Amino acid sequence: MPTDLKRPALYINRELSLLAFNRRVLEQAKDQTLPLLERLRFLCISSTNLDEFFEVRVAGLQQRVELAATALSPDDMTARETLQAVRQEALALVEDQYRVLNELLIPELAAAQIHIIKRDNWTEAQDEWLRRYFENDLLPILSPLGLDPAHPFPRILNKSLNFIVPLDGRDAFGRHSGMAIVQAPRALARVIALPSPHRSIHQFVLLSSVIHAYVDRLFPGMKVLGCYQFRVTRNSDLYIEDEEVDDILRAVQGEIASRRYGDAVRLEVSRECPETTSNFLLRQFGLGPEDLYAVNGPVNLNRLGEIYDPVDRPELKYGAFVPGVPRHISQSPDIFAAIRRSDTILHHPFESFLPVAEFVQQAAADPRVLAIKQTMYRTGPDSVIVDSLVQAAHAGKEVTVVIELRARFDEADNIALATRLQEAGAHVLYGVVGFKTHAKMALVVRRENAGLRRYVHLGTGNYHLRTAKTYTDYGLLTCDPEIGEDVNHVFLQLTSLGTVIGLRKLAQSPFSLHAHMLSLIERERQHALNGKPAHIILKLNALTEPDVIQALYGASMAGVRIHLIVRGICCLRPGVPGVSEKIHVRSVIGRFLEHSRVYYFANGGKKELFCASADWMERNFFRRVEICFPIQQKRLKTRILRDLKCYLKDNSHAWVLQADGHYRRPRPRKTGRRDAQAELLSELADRF
Repeated sequence: MPTDLKRPALYINRELSLLAFNRRVLEQAKDQTLPLLERLRFLCISSTNLDEFFEVRVAGLQQRVELAATALSPDDMTARETLQAVRQEALALVEDQYRVLNELLIPELAAAQIHIIKRDNWTEAQDEWLRRYFENDLLPILSPLGLDPAHPFPRILNKSLNFIVPLDGRDAFGRHSGMAIVQAPRALARVIALPSPHRSIHQFVLLSSVIHAYVDRLFPGMKVLGCYQFRVTRNSDLYIEDEEVDDILRAVQGEIASRRYGDAVRLEVSRECPETTSNFLLRQFGLGPEDLYAVNGPVNLNRLGEIYDPVDRPELKYGAFVPGVPRHISQSPDIFAAIRRSDTILHHPFESFLPVAEFVQQAAADPRVLAIKQTMYRTGPDSVIVDSLVQAAHAGKEVTVVIELRARFDEADNIALATRLQEAGAHVLYGVVGFKTHAKMALVVRRENAGLRRYVHLGTGNYHLRTAKTYTDYGLLTCDPEIGEDVNHVFLQLTSLGTVIGLRKLAQSPFSLHAHMLSLIERERQHALNGKPAHIILKLNALTEPDVIQALYGASMAGVRIHLIVRGICCLRPGVPGVSEKIHVRSVIGRFLEHSRVYYFANGGKKELFCASADWMERNFFRRVEICFPIQQKRLKTRILRDLKCYLKDNSHAWVLQADGHYRRPRPRKTGRRDAQAELLSELADRF
């Protein structure tokens, strides 16, 4: 393969690609064909995504700069250069976020009788109501902190709402510091609903506006010279030295506690904040001017999502739907009998996640079930699946649960689940030191007339009932003996000690998945050279790993048609003359978060299709335990392939990646608008 496939011009910087994804999310907030309150939610999602980007990605870049890391990445940008480019893109993105809020959403919400009322526009009645609210509900729990030698600058919690208040005058002790900090407790709602004159009219005020309006009541006898909200974002990644850890649970618990006060990476202030005050804050957090973001509105946009639920306006939200259940499962009281009759693919959220929960629930209650083994990455704090595993352990069944404690931002929930399962008598393990367990597997061992039989669920998403309603994922229910044996081997690797075990039907990271994917791409390249059908369709959340990108370039040069549906980061450049002309990349941003991972290979006419827990990133191939499983039955392959082609025809919520690294909306088709998720919902109604 030509060595020039490694040249930097053929790669897109991953951090900039992630920011580009967030811009596509923000574009949904501008789309007037979408329900208004859903557009507000897209704005909030964009804000939350940007927070996490700074907490993890920017924090990592800053650490690399501090360590004087000068090695070139495949995109030929050093960490310092990447930080500079990120700064420019992030500034533009933030500016656009607040423009969308102030110039589009707030006026349109007001036209729909949903008012976010600024202080200058309060009526006398509203002012009186909010004054009483401040005195009765806020004043008793606010603790302003005057800054002086006995009161140093306080520790500021990650992403918390705070105010810096310049003062004039002397207090009762004769002190004159000139500055105070007011911290808003996280328990306080950031959006306050005002009494409304009519059911169809909704009026809201931001907590920041209320504190601004009455902040002088916190400093009696002093003159308040100003009040400026600010928020600091901190490094929130967990750092655990795997070689030095003898108790991973204790190590993660310690890191969670310290993460709230990690190194500062970004300071947000209201635009009205004077430069001298902003510089004072920057010095307190050890930040430079390049880390300052002055915003035209509340410093935490995602809190505006609190407006969504109180407003009962169905016409301003996506229409409700009831996920379907395949007939052969819904009509059978025994889910094990249904699985014996046929493999089942569930496409969430179009199809319900309840059969997966029922699978574990029936296993827990069935006296013929001897053992249940399951991985858990994210489940949520209240999980019926965990309830079932607890029930099974109390009933004396062998219950083994591999919980990944380092699932980012879910560590505390996972520790609580681990404790609960251990108290019930389940065997709880935390995977393998140095490798996150990201595979989604559940194994049930059942005694039947013919002997022991293994039933398996494998998925592309998590065992999380809430996200299963908003994330698109595939799940397979099967009792295929070879798949059952493979899954059992993987659990043995996770729970015991031993060498790598060859799997019959599954591919596994960190051992075989990367090499297997490279071999399948190469096979497709050979088919193209030999004039046989050669086509690759990949549906992923991210594509960054250099070796598979080079392999895809090579396949394209040989004539393989390649269609990539990559929701988020994509470092591959499509459409480069002589290299990637056969590669087409699109990202679909719709009502549901596209989360499923599917790999399709035409294979000279002998089609192969796989689902997996793994994106094509270095971490998924080499630093995680992942599972890739084949879809074997022809009708299930045909169905998933039809789903993929539906996404390839989407021209409503799709973005097409250009050779220059920018995304464009596809041109309208003469046949009209195509919306993949809406079509799958419509198909759901017809099927069930």
